[in-house]
Amino acid sequence: MAAAIDLERLLGALDLSCACCLQYFTEPVRLPGCGHSFCRGCIGRHCSGRQRAACPLCREGFELKDLRPNRELVALVNLIPQEVKEKELETRGERKPSGAVACNDRSSPGEKEEGTWDISKQPEVTAETIELLRKDLSEAKEYASLIKSQITKDFCCMKEYVERQQKNTLMFIEQEQKAAQQKIEGTIRQLSVEVNKPTDLKAQTSNLPERQKYKGSPSTTTKITLDEKLNAIKSAVEDLKRKLEFLLVEKYARQFPPVQLADFHQETSVCSLSPEAAAENPEPRISSQFSQWADDVTFDLTRVYERLAITAQNRRVMVSSHPGDYEPSPNRFCISQVMCSQSFSTGCHYWEVITKDSDGWAVGVAHETIGKKDKLGRTEHSWCVEWLGPKKQLSAWHRNQETLLQKDKPLKVGVFLELQKKTVSFYSITDKEMLLHTFEINTSNPLYPAFWLYSLERNGSLTICHANRR
Repeated sequence: MAAAIDLERLLGALDLSCACCLQYFTEPVRLPGCGHSFCRGCIGRHCSGRQRAACPLCREGFELKDLRPNRELVALVNLIPQEVKEKELETRGERKPSGAVACNDRSSPGEKEEGTWDISKQPEVTAETIELLRKDLSEAKEYASLIKSQITKDFCCMKEYVERQQKNTLMFIEQEQKAAQQKIEGTIRQLSVEVNKPTDLKAQTSNLPERQKYKGSPSTTTKITLDEKLNAIKSAVEDLKRKLEFLLVEKYARQFPPVQLADFHQETSVCSLSPEAAAENPEPRISSQFSQWADDVTFDLTRVYERLAITAQNRRVMVSSHPGDYEPSPNRFCISQVMCSQSFSTGCHYWEVITKDSDGWAVGVAHETIGKKDKLGRTEHSWCVEWLGPKKQLSAWHRNQETLLQKDKPLKVGVFLELQKKTVSFYSITDKEMLLHTFEINTSNPLYPAFWLYSLERNGSLTICHANRR
């Protein structure tokens, strides 16, 4: 019984039929270039006396003198019992095309006799086939090892470049900070000397114009210059991170095997940080007065616009340049929006969203029935706060009515949903929570976290923080 099952698996896994006659191989030969195999009689008739012809499958050229017996196929075909072959022959004969005739049917008696398999040779051929398969396995292992070694070297080169760039950047920042410190300390020493000469100082300053006496100090100018340099470096590093993320998530996504990029999307990388730095830059987690109500929410792959990429264990959404490989869904948004899988109908719930990586976004809640083309905050059952970078404007939206909020762009937004009180509040999260706006919600239907992203901002992204209950 086990042998029959194994044979059935073998037949299901391997195609042991000739593409010309559609029957089991008879004296199979392998073409030298493309490696396709055919019955010797079939390929001989295909050549029609010509010494050079094209492969019937791929049209690659070959010469008749270069054909080689395919002993592996011979051994495999001869493992199939004769009754199975006859049954398969009857089945295939029903759907055989008019031009396809069995090799034995079109062979002369001499050819049939010549093509008859000598059963006494089977052990020898089987042993040879096993040896060839072992050789193929060994070669495959060697080639895989070689490729792994080359890939390891390539990734090491990339990591070395990034680490070297990191080291040089940190060294540059340290040098600039020391230079600014020396300037400020020099200014302090000069002022200390001047303090000891109040008479001379009064005499000198009495002749200066009034506005020149209160001109910005050198230390202030130095600090501003240093801040500008450091901010420029910080922006460049963030831009590099976004571009690298774009390459991994989009450009080479089809060439690389699929992976979860959770670690890549954390605010810091754990691979090169010291313990002190890692403590200063932890994974983005919720830690606020609302932590006791924190919920783990994740993006719904059936409710995301096709040109938004979802990564980092469904916690990060990013504007993409091409459609994602999503399953068809009747609920998929037709605009640059996404909803979460989780819904809430009772109790208190809280989540946080990192917004610093996008210059156009909306964070809010919506009822499940929001239309595929309805923008967040423009309907009866959706509420949000929205930032538009080009306008430098933060607003609250509901029922297509805008409330201007005189606040700077939040780098992180907290959403607190109190369903007993029927309110939803939005907070700007820094060292503490600052209330941005509170809506009264007039629905008893379950509400879902919902988000909008400015579709023209390539690589703009929103990231949901991990819940960290107290």
